[in-house]
Amino acid sequence: QVQLVESGGGLVQPGGSLRLSCAASGSIFKSAVMAWYRQAPGKQRELVAAVTRGGTPDYSTSVKGRFTISRDNAKNTVYLQMNSLKPEDTAVYYCNTRPPQSIYWGQGTQVTVSS
Repeated sequence: QVQLVESGGGLVQPGGSLRLSCAASGSIFKSAVMAWYRQAPGKQRELVAAVTRGGTPDYSTSVKGRFTISRDNAKNTVYLQMNSLKPEDTAVYYCNTRPPQSIYWGQGTQVTVSS
């Protein structure tokens, strides 16, 4: 059964950091470009960052320089290190392939940046 499980979200003050993790089943992870997406209240889901199997990252302009995506192929896990967080980063964060597959959307993990 295909499954992606996100974790690591929480409440953090502006300027703080969080590290998100996404554990993927092997059938997804073996050759896929993996990505993090987010959806803020009242907004469309957007791509945040992606990483190839070889580790080459790609970032949206809004997070470039603040977020770092990485993956551990041995653990079938993709990470998102988020630094210098801003209130506008508040959203539910999801992992999926790039491009995303509808069957892979999980519950996501809530990130709230507020003082």
